[in-house]
Amino acid sequence: MREFIDGSEAIARGALAAGCDFFAGYPITPASTILAHMLRELPKVGGIGIQAEDEIASMGLCIGAALAGRKVMTATSGPGISLYSENIGLAIMAEVPMVIVNCQRLGPATGGATTVAQGDVQFMRWGTSGGYPIIALSPSTIPECYSLTIRAFNLAERFRVPVFLATDKEMVQTRATVDMDEYEEVPVRPRQLAPAEGPFVPYRVQAPDEVPPLSPYGGPHILRVTTSTHDEAGYLTKDPPKVDRLNRHLAAKIEAHVDEIAMVKADIEAGARTLLLSYGITARSVHEAVGLARAAGKKVSSLTVISLWPLPERAIVEALTGIERVVVAELNLGQYRLEVERLAGRLGVEVVGVHRVDGELIAPQEILEQVR
Repeated sequence: MREFIDGSEAIARGALAAGCDFFAGYPITPASTILAHMLRELPKVGGIGIQAEDEIASMGLCIGAALAGRKVMTATSGPGISLYSENIGLAIMAEVPMVIVNCQRLGPATGGATTVAQGDVQFMRWGTSGGYPIIALSPSTIPECYSLTIRAFNLAERFRVPVFLATDKEMVQTRATVDMDEYEEVPVRPRQLAPAEGPFVPYRVQAPDEVPPLSPYGGPHILRVTTSTHDEAGYLTKDPPKVDRLNRHLAAKIEAHVDEIAMVKADIEAGARTLLLSYGITARSVHEAVGLARAAGKKVSSLTVISLWPLPERAIVEALTGIERVVVAELNLGQYRLEVERLAGRLGVEVVGVHRVDGELIAPQEILEQVR
């Protein structure tokens, strides 16, 4: 059985399958269709959908709902992420599980509201104060929009952190015919709740990379949330050992589990000296370019990065082994290429970028020109 569907509907379905029961967002192209789907579908399952007065309110509503026990999601584009920034920092500090869909469009500022781009790659990683890690997944197909939305919720629950779903205008607003068998049914991770009985300290961990259980507001425990550096009980503190413990924990709970989070799709051909690396919508052109190159008798490998952040270093280095040239294709001026260059430089691998920022997709032929 097949259906004619776009990525926004697949994302909405994935959110509902993951147990999302709260959504707040503000209309912004190209994310407005996700807002429309969630406003329509959430009441059918007893959930709550809110069109907030602006992006700042959307994030605030989601943080409050998550802390009250809801599984939450919001969706916006680059200008909205700019306004989300302060509350993203709050979500990191308070260890709030949530999913943020970023439907990227051409920028900066309001840029091209109906134009495709992948220009927020570094912005999602570094767009809030402190430099603490986040998780970002990037679908390259409509079925992945569904499955990665569920995985984003699972990771948000696992690590108590905001998780980005990094998509784009073409992915969410272009319809395609999809075989229903291509949808992966991902098991949903239940929320780890603190025991109702016995003592409870909301931010207590035994090891830096441990994730404390969540206890919702209105439940059996006394809770505190602050935007400021706090101790394990949630009280603001300036005590250096406690400050150090908190900040190292916020980083370690993700950085110590990079291999657990890492997701890539590798298509490695024996003897290939060229690797094509991509993510998101551009991976489709790379997939086509690989087929054309092999049909012409050329040996070429490809790597599609699904988990953009934290950087899946081990998987990228393994794909670079034996490679002379890696071609990085992306709809920006080389943001992810910078990360690949850092790794490739250790191995003596040449890095070549194929980039467009004119609102058009990268054609397979543009990538083929870089295949030796």
